[in-house]
Amino acid sequence: MTTNDAKRGAGPAQVAGPARAAGTDASGPHSNGVAPRLPGILRSGWNNIGFELRGYFRTPDAVFFTFLFPLVMLGIFGVAFQTSGEVGARADGTGGVTMAAYYLPGMAAAGLLLIGVQNLATDIARERSDGWLRRLGGTPLSPVSYFIGKIGMILVTALAQLLLLIAFAVVAFQVELPTEPELWGRLAWLFGLGIIAMALLGVALSALPRSSRSATAVILPVVLLLQFISGVYLQFSMLPEWLQQVASLFPLKWLAQGMRSVFLPDHFQLQELGESWDLGLVALNLAAWLAVGLALSLLTFRWQRRS
Repeated sequence: MTTNDAKRGAGPAQVAGPARAAGTDASGPHSNGVAPRLPGILRSGWNNIGFELRGYFRTPDAVFFTFLFPLVMLGIFGVAFQTSGEVGARADGTGGVTMAAYYLPGMAAAGLLLIGVQNLATDIARERSDGWLRRLGGTPLSPVSYFIGKIGMILVTALAQLLLLIAFAVVAFQVELPTEPELWGRLAWLFGLGIIAMALLGVALSALPRSSRSATAVILPVVLLLQFISGVYLQFSMLPEWLQQVASLFPLKWLAQGMRSVFLPDHFQLQELGESWDLGLVALNLAAWLAVGLALSLLTFRWQRRS
């Protein structure tokens, strides 16, 4: 879904483009006898962010399935259940929210999963299978610069998607946004911790597909399954308790729970597994998955697949 068409068939000059941006010779990793310095690595990574963004937005399938998909799903759920009334009202009939408002936090969490895991894992797997990474490995481009470009692209697109999703909910369904600065601060750390964890897990997951053709078939089922058991499409409290426990082993459940604590009234926490938002556990689980993703990425990433 997310192969950058601009990368296909790139000649040697194009492959070495990020390396030349760092001020190094593209004839070999150490052709000038000096290892790339940190400023060069950062400069090359910064230039690579723009390269990755241009490639991403030139692929309509990637833009739709990872960037616009949460907006489309929120629109479908908001319209389909518009006449169902409010959900989550207290005994006195107050405190309920519309279906669009209820699905907003789940779609916000799913957007980070799609961009961080599905987009990045599929993209890297296809680049490796098509030989793009092997060619990059023969240039002075540092893996650090490569991943600065990738993660920079993920951060920019994820932030743009989140802002667009919130704006769409407000304009199309008159969803009321939180007014407390504390909640917006909470959204900020949830976004930062969540997207970095998802991106690192996407890098790790990219090692599984054996070819570009199998990338989508391997990654998409994982992404879909997590969305259905983590409170994105189905009300989490409706799931059997054992399935809630299974979902609690994975990061999307905690990210969605954290997002619900931002956008939903406080009494909705009674519907959670522990009848609380458990923000400490949310942060702990996301941080743990970030560490797992980092460790797996360092262990599994190669410029080309081992035979």
